[in-house]
Formats: sequence, C-alpha cells, structure tokens
Amino acid sequence: MKTVTNLKILFVMWVCLAIGHTASSQNWQLVWQDEFNGSISSDWVFETGTGSGGWGNNELQYYRQQNATVENGNLVITARRESFGGMNYTSARMKTQGRRSWKYGRIEARIQMPSFTGSWPAFWMLGDNISSVGWPSCGEIDIMEHVNTEGQTHGTIHWQDHNNSYASYSGSTGVNVTGYHIYAIEWDANAIRWYVDNTLFHEASIAGGVNGTHEFHNNFFVLLNMAVGGNWPGFTVDNNAFPTRMLVDYVRVYQASSSPSFSTQVEAENYAVMNGIQTESCVEGGLNVGWIDAGDWIVWDVNLPYSGTYNVEYRVASQNNGGVIQFEQAGGNPIFGSIGVPNTGGWQNWTSISHNVNMNAGQQQVAIYVPAGGYNLNWLKITNASGARLSSSLANELSVDAILLFPNPSESQLKVEGLKTESAYSIFDLSGKQVLKGILKPKGAVDIQQLKAGAYIMELGTGSKLKFIKK
Repeated sequence: MKTVTNLKILFVMWVCLAIGHTASSQNWQLVWQDEFNGSISSDWVFETGTGSGGWGNNELQYYRQQNATVENGNLVITARRESFGGMNYTSARMKTQGRRSWKYGRIEARIQMPSFTGSWPAFWMLGDNISSVGWPSCGEIDIMEHVNTEGQTHGTIHWQDHNNSYASYSGSTGVNVTGYHIYAIEWDANAIRWYVDNTLFHEASIAGGVNGTHEFHNNFFVLLNMAVGGNWPGFTVDNNAFPTRMLVDYVRVYQASSSPSFSTQVEAENYAVMNGIQTESCVEGGLNVGWIDAGDWIVWDVNLPYSGTYNVEYRVASQNNGGVIQFEQAGGNPIFGSIGVPNTGGWQNWTSISHNVNMNAGQQQVAIYVPAGGYNLNWLKITNASGARLSSSLANELSVDAILLFPNPSESQLKVEGLKTESAYSIFDLSGKQVLKGILKPKGAVDIQQLKAGAYIMELGTGSKLKFIKK
C-alpha cells in the first residue's frame, strides 16, 4: 500500500511466469477465516486518524472504525465525503497486527470494489516486526491494489534490499474490479505468487533471501483499507462517487498440509432423498434448492477418504434473518455442527458461509436438517482441513460406544450397531407423537415398513436419541 517516488526496480532476480497458469496443486489447510457473517472478528484492529504524512502516502482521508460495517454477509468499508479530523473524506483501515500473523501460506479474499478517480482500495500484508525495524525493512506484500478507473489489479512486494536500499517488484493483470473476484497469494520459502480467480499473473523469487528478501521469511499480518487520493492515484477526486463501498465477502488464510488434498462439491439438487423442499433455476447456473422451511431435510451421498476435520462451505441466499443449517449424518447421529444463514439481500443474491466439523472416513450419507428455514441452497463443498487422517474404513474409526442405525435412509428395516445390551425403544415423528415402540436386542433390527416417508427420532432406554429417515 505504501509507495515511494523514484522507485528502484530490480529485475535480475525474478523469473516471470506467463499469465494464464492456474493455481498450484499444493494442499492447503484452512487455518483462519473471517466470513463476516453478522459481525467482524475480534482479530481485527482498526486504525484511526491520518497517520504520519497521510499514512506515508499523503492520503486524503481520515480513518474511522465507524466506516466498517457488516451487511448481508459482507464486510463493507464505506468511504464518505465529509469533513472530519481536518480531512474532507473518511474511510476505514483494519489489520490483524498483534492478533493474527502467518509465515507462508495462501492468503485470499473475495472482493468487490469501486472504480473512480481518486480511489485506492487494497488487500495487503506487513511484517510483524514493523514496530521495531520500520518500513521497508519489515517487508510488505500487496495482494491487491487498484487505483482510479484502471481496469487492472496490481500485486507488489516492497523491501530493503542487500544494499540497504528500498526496492520493489510489481506485476498487474486486467480485471473488472467492480465485480467480485478472488485475490490471492501463494507464498512459500521459494517464491510469492499472485492470483486472480485462481489464475497466476505474477511471481517473485525469495529463495534464500535473494537480493535481500530475508524479510519475506518472517510472520506477516493482514490489512484491508480503502484510501482516497494519495501519491499513487493522485489528488484529483471524483466527488460525485461518494458515498462509495468496498465489499469483502471473506478473508481466508491457508497453510501447507502434509495430507493429500481432498475436496468435493455437491450440487444441492443432486440429493438422494429429501423432505419439503423444491428446486428452481439459479442465476449462478443450473438449479438451486428453495422453499426450505423448519423441519425440512435433504440427504446426499458422499465418500470421504479421511477421518478428521473438514471445512464445509455452503452457497446460500436469503432475504430473511434467522435461518439455520444443521449438518449431520443422515438420521441425525452424529450432528456435525450448525451454522446461521445471513440475510444476503435476496433469494438469488448468493454468498458463501462455512464451518469446520469432524467427520469419519467412508461412503456415507450426510444431511442438512432445518431447525429454522427461510433460505436457498445452491451447493455445499467439503474440503479436508487440519487433523484429517487416512482410514481404511468407517468402522475402524467408530467409538466402541457408538450406536448407529443403518441403512439410513431405509425403506423397510433399521439395523442397530453398537448396542451392548437389550433396550426398550420408542419412535417419534417430528411433531413429538409416538408412532412405534418395542424392545431391541444387540445387533437387532426394527421393522419400519408401516411408517410414512419422513424423518423420525428413535429414543433408546440407554438415553441415546437417533434420527433416521424412512424412504
């Protein structure tokens, strides 16, 4: 974000790759994220004021926390034309300094930003040691910068080179910045690579600290801001553009994993069985699932290669508040986790939400149960995260005390696995009405042919409550 006039640009150390290469095959584990679903993480610290010399760039705004809000699952940084603190504009600048920082990894954000004369939004990083060594000795990585009405984004590093002189190296690529795009770097001990929508456009070598790039082998923290005017965009500002907004769907940080990568995306309409939902045309292509109300459920078939932690991402849209997704194994045992669905501003105004859950390896049926409805679902994506371990079968990973019903869903019989002693059972529908009861023996089965299709709860004398689905 910081710029200096009469820049010294060093070329001899760099290997530039052709535009059009896709993101690397490195397996990344999600280690930190802010999805901006209802609030801003406490890991962010807000800058206030005008900084030293307009934050080192003669910027024209006064930064205030009040200019950062959350709306419809997005961080919104609003720049306003208003007199405050001796300046004619206000905006926001936020950072994870002192709270979160990382050495190497994939750092990405999905961003939509304005394009007008005087604009300067940025997604960037600074070295943790800036307070002790200053800039540029701490190093700076600009993941995304855009100025004025350019149809491009810039990726840059700034540092103090082996001659103790300021140096920078930059690349750019064409992009319509007023639409959402994923801006990212992939950073390791050898290089920093810049991507837009997973397409590589710039690379810088830092192997062995070549040409003094030792700064980039330390921890860095993340910043987001939208400046108005300054040394790079200049000091002519289109005052008709205000108020103007920079929208950030999410910020995510990944680090390298030793486990082979795995990710599967399941289209919501490709369910195995469901209750209460319908499909409709989706503005993102194909179909989405809608008319989701409390008590509805949807089941999909998946095959997971690892037992451990997975990140489950949902593509959702809603014009209501209060929706809830309960992600579980079909039948409701276990319940993996729950997540709230934000008001996205419309039934076809899509955003992504995600949470980490623990799941076992193997071919299985997963489900969404709906404690509170009022949202649409386009797809869900399951990606292995930290802690996943390879397992030869689901059975090898089950606790000896686990009680499972299978097959689930079932048309006729439910078999019971894990029951150690004879037990009474009662089956209830979702209204709480008892519809069946009896006695179960270890490795026994329950005849459910007489039940109507739908979801039910089986309560055992052991205290276990198991959800199942009758086809």
